[in-house]
Amino acid sequence: MATVITEECINCGACLPRCPNNAIYIGGGEGELEGATHPAVAQDIYYIAPEKCTECVGFFDHEECAAVCPVDCCIPDPQIPETEGALLARAARMHPEVSFGADFPSRFRKV
Repeated sequence: MATVITEECINCGACLPRCPNNAIYIGGGEGELEGATHPAVAQDIYYIAPEKCTECVGFFDHEECAAVCPVDCCIPDPQIPETEGALLARAARMHPEVSFGADFPSRFRKV
């Protein structure tokens, strides 16, 4: 599932620099992917572009935005279910310079 920022967002910006995919945008701002712009998902609060969100798979064993959010408004979006494999494939496409080994970090892997 892509992560979504709920209406409880207080626009603090804590999440913005933590996203390894630059998938978080200020409300009203257009998104960008592979040179194409996309309309804003939200106008008044920060938002996550679902086509860029990997739930931090490949980079962390948790969602960084959720870890730093002071009001817990970054949650998995049940409307966009995705598998670990799909999220890792997206991360690999967006970060061709990164080699994701067999032991890549993922919230899907419980220790």
